Amino acid sequence: MNNAGLIVRLLEEAGVRWVFGIPSGPVLPLIEALRQSSIVFVLTASETSAGFMAQTVGSLTGVPGVCVATLGPGATNLATGVGAAWLDRSALLAITCNVATPWLNRRVQMRIDHHALFRPLTKATFALEAGGVGTTLKRALALACAEPPGPVHLDLPEDVALADAVEFSTSGASPTRLPDLSSEVAQAISAALERTRRPLLVTGLGFTRCRSARKLLRFIESQKIPFVSTLHAKGFLPESHPYWAGVIGRARRTDVQGLVRKADLIIAVGYDPIEINYEEWVGRTPVIHVSTEAAEVGMELSLLFNKACDLDRAIESINDNLSPRPNDWSPAELAAHREALDRSLRPVCRGLAPHRALDILRGKLPAEGILVYDVGAHTHQIATQWRTDSPRTCLATNGWSSMGYGMPAAYAAKLVYPDRPVAAVVGDGCFQMTVGELAMARRLGVAVPVVVLNDGWLSLMKIKQERKGYGLSGVYLGDPPDSPAHYFGVPCRAVRNERALREAIDWGLNLKGPSVVEAFVDVEPYSLTVFD
Repeated sequence: MNNAGLIVRLLEEAGVRWVFGIPSGPVLPLIEALRQSSIVFVLTASETSAGFMAQTVGSLTGVPGVCVATLGPGATNLATGVGAAWLDRSALLAITCNVATPWLNRRVQMRIDHHALFRPLTKATFALEAGGVGTTLKRALALACAEPPGPVHLDLPEDVALADAVEFSTSGASPTRLPDLSSEVAQAISAALERTRRPLLVTGLGFTRCRSARKLLRFIESQKIPFVSTLHAKGFLPESHPYWAGVIGRARRTDVQGLVRKADLIIAVGYDPIEINYEEWVGRTPVIHVSTEAAEVGMELSLLFNKACDLDRAIESINDNLSPRPNDWSPAELAAHREALDRSLRPVCRGLAPHRALDILRGKLPAEGILVYDVGAHTHQIATQWRTDSPRTCLATNGWSSMGYGMPAAYAAKLVYPDRPVAAVVGDGCFQMTVGELAMARRLGVAVPVVVLNDGWLSLMKIKQERKGYGLSGVYLGDPPDSPAHYFGVPCRAVRNERALREAIDWGLNLKGPSVVEAFVDVEPYSLTVFD
């Protein structure tokens, strides 16, 4: 066995099922080892998409997603996808296959310093060296999964990949445990609830990695506390619940913020400021921050508790040890808030409105179905408008917020959950960036309809220019042409009204392979919902 084979064997033992990437000379030894294993090498159209797919696998499964690229331009392309794992907190291994060891410090074709490139985007970057490949790989796997999870970079010279393996039994790093501060958390929340009349609970990205959602919901119900969430935490507490009050920082944010301003205490459970800084929405309201990381915050904030701790034990403690406290929130007040929020999300529109397209898709996708959406004006609309009671059924990039995420992430989600319906929603700008991945989807046979909201603009930037009083420049994509019958052999249907959209979504969800539904929508409603 050579070291490439050893790497693959250890990845198999870790539960890895796919490696995403693009071949090149230095990558071929690893691909050959993968060919002889249970792990599938997935050829993508770009290394960026390979990173997004690996990030999605890591996020959905907890097993590190793995992506691979060649040196130089392959590595720089991969870096964009790896960044999503870094700021969206997903376990990932990024392997760059490099020139042979004697050339590593030479100025040769394509070579750059991969460690300098990936150091700001990863938890660590390691050089794989003969005699230490297995030990380093197991260390990288453990580090990628350690709280908070994230990407680890490995640089593999071609001669090291081909060298005989000398390690056949290596021990992994012991998992680190976060401190149990459950009693301290319970005391802090108990004392705060005694002094306040309008507590509000918020969940965030860290909450998606705990196992105590039902226990937290019991606490919410016993205390009769309304809750909001960030984009990433959608569905981890049911959004059909009468205490649900919205998503912070997204469409109709002023409506949600109006409720937040009434609160006199914020209990933040699993909140990660990488999504939206506390300073942007809490003002001087006291905050209890209970998460796996302490928050980096400014001096103007009032933090009653801010320590890294075992989140599951903290939730169990507050659920078991705190008796109900009366407060001033009323069911009628919260119901009126939700009704007003729903109305304001759906302004009158002369054409096919984006919010109507989303309502139609929501009605067609079953509760266990997975929606994956890209970055743009529709991101804000979906985050607030789309309702789900199921975790990991509404996927997006938030901390990284890179256009081009939606399609590759949706295809990766379908690989992870082949028996569940998966749909993607992307803007026309995002579609242009990743349309080539349809060829990969056709090869894989993944039955994922991609709904393209085509309004002819980079809508989010159009709105920002309008709000700043700037002229519109660099944001117009042109009058949408007629849709083709197919892209790279993937069938496409164009729709311009609600009836046609309903029929096209039914068609796409019932195909045995990928499809595109190009919905020509009116851009104007975004101006009334995205930043208001």
